[in-house]
Amino acid sequence: MKVHFIAIGGSAMHNLAIALHKKGFKVTGSDDVLFEPSISRLAKYGLLPEKNGWYPEKITADLDAVILGMHARADNPELIEAQQKGIRIFSYPEYVYEQSVNKLRVVIGGSHGKTTITSMILHALQAAGKNFDYLVGAQLEGFDTMVQLSDAPLIVIEGDEYLSSPIDRRPKFHLYKANIGVISGIAWDHINVFPTFEDYTRQFDVFINTIENGGVVFYASNDEVLNDVVSANQSTVTKTAYKLPEFEVQNGITSVVYNGQTYPLLVFGEHNLLNMEAARSVCEVLGIDAADFYSSMVTFKGAARRLELLGKNEVTNIYKDFAHSPSKLKATIRAVKQQFPFRKLVACMELHTFSSLNKDFLKEYAGCMDEADEAIVFIDAQTFVQKKMEPYDAKVVKDAFDNTDLLFFDQPQELQRYLEQTELAEKNLLLMSSGNFGGLNLNQLSSDILIK
Repeated sequence: MKVHFIAIGGSAMHNLAIALHKKGFKVTGSDDVLFEPSISRLAKYGLLPEKNGWYPEKITADLDAVILGMHARADNPELIEAQQKGIRIFSYPEYVYEQSVNKLRVVIGGSHGKTTITSMILHALQAAGKNFDYLVGAQLEGFDTMVQLSDAPLIVIEGDEYLSSPIDRRPKFHLYKANIGVISGIAWDHINVFPTFEDYTRQFDVFINTIENGGVVFYASNDEVLNDVVSANQSTVTKTAYKLPEFEVQNGITSVVYNGQTYPLLVFGEHNLLNMEAARSVCEVLGIDAADFYSSMVTFKGAARRLELLGKNEVTNIYKDFAHSPSKLKATIRAVKQQFPFRKLVACMELHTFSSLNKDFLKEYAGCMDEADEAIVFIDAQTFVQKKMEPYDAKVVKDAFDNTDLLFFDQPQELQRYLEQTELAEKNLLLMSSGNFGGLNLNQLSSDILIK
């Protein structure tokens, strides 16, 4: 098979390219801009384009497929050439389905927790010695790439609800046609694509309808919106709720308690415990009993950037987390507060995505940082320029968050100086963003804070 990737540098795209290369496919690709770690990973496998840009001459008649990334535009010259030549064009979720049509497909959906649930399932499957393929949205310890495609009879897929490609407006998770599905929760996101809450929630109803006959969907019992969606859904697939397991927190360690046995965990927070129950429910269907599942979770360290410990000393822990939506902020802040009830929490989040910066959406953040002892919001002033959005000031942010004590920064150096000067004895620091805090080196910042 010979395939060409348009916008090969994307996170999922370059991992899929590597996976197909390992499978023996002849893979080529193009992109107008590439960043690390895509550059190094593609170069390692001889897949890095010689130079950046779009080259229609790469679209040859002998191609079996062209895979189109979301970064490309509908008027991309390589795409137009492929359309004119009549070559089959796929989005990456379509092609993943094409490669897994004869496998048992597990698809993890939901507004939050997808990466963690998928990672937990993969960790348990690996511990059980199972043969499986996967697609996950973060680099995981013990896994070379974020995508694997082989002759395995099972594939576990993190199912994003965002659009599939510039010419395919369907959410990605609709295209996988799951046998086993998970919905972790529903909290409005991607306002640029789904302008109303009803538009957004409808995608999860459609997802349930895409599950194959005889399949099952597991869903979080504590989410009222999700429960309403599931109750109203007309599909005949089995619908099974999951809830928090029995657990305890002692000396800063969270443990699951099952059948009288205690399983101490490296992760914490009720949201992670709910994620764990979603993963356990799936693994039970896949032949892993609860005791073996919880035993494997004892060594689960979490996915990259999900409540990742940057550093600690005797009186302070510093974490970074991918949280950026209101529901994720609230869950992550609560998790750290409950894990360390005798320490105050300084919580700092970056508004970075199009949705989170949108003034119409900003009010959704009201009260979401109230459990923090000190709340800080950062917007890199350059982000407004890059996204061609009208900037706004601290008052707009404070009003939206409904928090007059909230601190606001729009210059990364000013934020860094403030954090370095803040007294953090008997406090924890939580840094939350899907961006990079204006290019701040968070590992260095953490080290500087902890040794002062």
